[in-house]
Amino acid sequence: MTLQDYSTTILVDQTAAEVFNAVNNVRGWWSEEVEGGTEKLNDVFLYHYKDVHIARMKLVEVIPNKKVVWQVLDNHFSFTKDKSEWVNTKIIFDITEKDGKTQLRFTHEGLVPEYECYQVCFDAWTSYIQGSLKNLITTGKGKPNGKEGGLNAELVEKWGLPKK
Repeated sequence: MTLQDYSTTILVDQTAAEVFNAVNNVRGWWSEEVEGGTEKLNDVFLYHYKDVHIARMKLVEVIPNKKVVWQVLDNHFSFTKDKSEWVNTKIIFDITEKDGKTQLRFTHEGLVPEYECYQVCFDAWTSYIQGSLKNLITTGKGKPNGKEGGLNAELVEKWGLPKK
């Protein structure tokens, strides 16, 4: 991790286990438009938002109640010239207990200010982590992107995801 990687932190009253479970409930805080597993080591999932953003993630580290790391395998933004942005970056959720509270430090390792998408991604991650994920942890209800008619079956097959 460098100092330029995007990072944000939240502090909640819930337990590390509750935070860990919420992080893994990707459909509950990021998007209902997710195909594939989001909880176990080596799970691969596809995130999709309209024609704007499609990403394929793999869980490369899962330490219950302490850490979750996704590696970005593939990514496409409709609004950037550089189509490789995010590819091989890591999305890291570090969970620690501090003074009777639980801290979640979110880092998108490799998301740096030089990226075309940086400001848009900065704003989006801040909203998802500080808003939706925090709400899911503290109230049981996040604010994920809603379903938009399901993922294109061709994409699911192309990226090797299990069919529903």
